[in-house]
Amino acid sequence: MTLPYTLHLGDCLEVLRTIPDNTIDSVVTDPPYGLAFMGKRWDYDVPSVEVWAECLRVLKPGGHLLAFAGTRTQHRMACRIEDAGFELRDMIAWVYGSGFPKSKNLDGDWKGWGTALKPALEPITVARKPLAGTVAQNVLAHGTGALNIDACRIPSEPMARNTGAGGLPRRREDEKRGPGVVSQPHADGRWPANLIHDGSDEVLAAFPDAPGQLADASLNTEQRKTQNVYGAMRRGREGEASANSANGGVVGFSMRPGARRLDVGSAARFFYCAKTSRRDRNEGCEEIERRPLHWSSGDQNPGSFQSEGTDKTSQNHHPTVKPTDLMAYLLRLVTPPGGLTLDPFMGSGSTGKAAMREGFRFIGIERDQDENGQPLGYLAIAEARIAHELKRVTTAAAEAAKGAAQLDIFNDTKEPAA
Repeated sequence: MTLPYTLHLGDCLEVLRTIPDNTIDSVVTDPPYGLAFMGKRWDYDVPSVEVWAECLRVLKPGGHLLAFAGTRTQHRMACRIEDAGFELRDMIAWVYGSGFPKSKNLDGDWKGWGTALKPALEPITVARKPLAGTVAQNVLAHGTGALNIDACRIPSEPMARNTGAGGLPRRREDEKRGPGVVSQPHADGRWPANLIHDGSDEVLAAFPDAPGQLADASLNTEQRKTQNVYGAMRRGREGEASANSANGGVVGFSMRPGARRLDVGSAARFFYCAKTSRRDRNEGCEEIERRPLHWSSGDQNPGSFQSEGTDKTSQNHHPTVKPTDLMAYLLRLVTPPGGLTLDPFMGSGSTGKAAMREGFRFIGIERDQDENGQPLGYLAIAEARIAHELKRVTTAAAEAAKGAAQLDIFNDTKEPAA
């Protein structure tokens, strides 16, 4: 059986040069941020224009690139991606509440002052290779150039907090505020936004309540002067195309009279993806030797290691593991069904694991060496995680097919109704 993934050990620039032109559907990657992370030489700069130019070459026309970055070096990452020939299309913000402050705190007369803010955001550059013709022409010719909106819609029904185990980051409806009603409902949910949050209480607290979003406010401008919608935003709807009658898109979308603002609860009604869990990090790596884990983007941060009795080792000891749910969502957004995605900075394989979950093909590249040329073991970790996910998905599909076949046999053997 031909595996749906290929993993390369080596420098990404050298490996990229071996990939044919216009053969990759999407590039989704978490490259070095250029922050001198943990004093490591590999993170002293963001990837070069040359690397991004190779990504551009191998992508099909209209193919998207999604690249994580650090807040301090996002500008350098985005400029180099643009200088390579990509069109910058947007930036997605991944917001979380569990970042660990890395600040030098002062003493004496300056006690209470520090040197850094608490990290709570990672930007993701959204870039696209120039189209061949129009968007429609490009999609028909290459299957790339557009975003898969419907595959990434956010469920519009009220739902409790969960981990998005099915691969879809879900919005969180705060239980304290009760269920809400979504305006302009779509059968598959809300249009995806350029914001992802982790559903933590800390993040939700940053979003204000929006009781003024209710639709039963007066349409009369004079009466609305004393009504509160987001504080100072008190303009009435009198005179708007949709104020007193249904419209067919005069203001950009169709709606029913009075149905413009029907939401309740906080403004945190986007989609939700928690940081990497221990299970997500380590599943499939049971046979890999445990090694010290000094820092992690998941639930094992420097603060958590200070507690007595906390295990400071892990089979997957990569320092910056991204959650599979998040990578699966991003892959769905920019990769056509069954498409081929590339991660030139694979690390411990979260993008590849997500690709197996979503039914995509995958090419991963990992240098897997420290400053002294010694192997770090990341390639073996990535292969174990990806193979484990592929086996899980294949087994689940086989069981589903077996169940369907048994149901067909049962239906065929049932006596016809009288």
